[in-house]
Amino acid sequence: MSKPDPARRAALGLIVGVTEDRMTLADQIATDALLGLEPGEKARAQRLALATLRHLAQADAMLKPHLRRRPPADIVALLRLATVELCALSQAPHGVVDAAVTLARSGGRRTDSFAGLVNAVLRKVATETDRWATLPAPALPGWLRGRLMSAYGKVAVQAMEAAHLAGAPLDLTAKGDVTALAEPLEGEVLPTGSLRLAARGQVSDLPGFAAGDWWVQDAAAALAARTLAPRPGERVLDLCAAPGGKTLQLAAAGADVTALDISEPRMARVRENLSRCQLTATLVVADALHWQPAAPYDAILLDAPCSATGTIRRHPDLPFVKDASQIKELFGLQTALLDRALGWLRPGGRLVFCTCSLLPDEGEAQIRAALERHPELRVTPPDLPGIAPEWIGPEGGLRLRPDYWPERGGMDGFYIACLQRPA
Repeated sequence: MSKPDPARRAALGLIVGVTEDRMTLADQIATDALLGLEPGEKARAQRLALATLRHLAQADAMLKPHLRRRPPADIVALLRLATVELCALSQAPHGVVDAAVTLARSGGRRTDSFAGLVNAVLRKVATETDRWATLPAPALPGWLRGRLMSAYGKVAVQAMEAAHLAGAPLDLTAKGDVTALAEPLEGEVLPTGSLRLAARGQVSDLPGFAAGDWWVQDAAAALAARTLAPRPGERVLDLCAAPGGKTLQLAAAGADVTALDISEPRMARVRENLSRCQLTATLVVADALHWQPAAPYDAILLDAPCSATGTIRRHPDLPFVKDASQIKELFGLQTALLDRALGWLRPGGRLVFCTCSLLPDEGEAQIRAALERHPELRVTPPDLPGIAPEWIGPEGGLRLRPDYWPERGGMDGFYIACLQRPA
């Protein structure tokens, strides 16, 4: 019998961790779920897990006619993974089926007895791959879909689901002139100033990485710092700063940046990227609800903790691990952070509040509530290249969605609003 493929085995563990244990892929990887794998195997395991989670509902639709009863979770994950390899990734049927059967047989008595079922089911699926193209995009979980339908309507939500299924391209923010990077990186300069790459590869092998000429940052996320519009020499605070893309933008603009985050491991990434890009900022690991600055700031960027529902196209594990129970707590945390940060703003200063969420509760409603608590504030609508007027809401904030720019590959869901304090 051939040896089980370590990358596929690791991918199965990740899939089960998400669907059964409700752990994000990031949390599993942080707790050494991929320990012992070579770098290439780690990357392949993650790619396989991401593809399976993104297409999971479609895989289940392909499998349903061939399963009279539901097998154990490990076997379900194995069938889902192999179905995605056959139908979405167009892998050779013989190799996929053989690898799946080998994994079933290598799992001990619990899975060995299902090797025949795995073989029979996957051989049938391999003859029906044409049906895959007729399956609809997976629907969002009910708690989220209902809220988004109320906010945006059915057509928009279906477009978002299609964008989630399509996945996310690789966007970069340039330290200097973005047009100079377009040719060596074979990318497209987007209307908002980010660079979108046509093909993905190992990020650290791309031209300009080692020199610190750019960093990875979704085009939507890059608009938060651009909305703040930092000026050279300004004292700027980046709250909830990790993983650091916005910190790098603020520092590259010449601002005197303090970056604060509660997580030391996540702040280590900020430190590494600042060093690679030869930029400087003062890094503080602290809880913003208890920390106190020595002096007010000219500008503050608050990328508040949120449901992250705007990043599902990039993180297809999120619909399986999140639910509505977290929203109320997150709204309260966002409110507390926003009010605390406003107290650190000098007269005439400005604060950008943003969340990578599609939920109006974590965006438009949060800003409306802040204006009721602080009637002296005003919202300054963004004046940036590439922004469509319909993206700006009546309160003056910028609402970005994954179904925008479908011809270019979409963008993450984000909400961004700039609050101005009177002089």
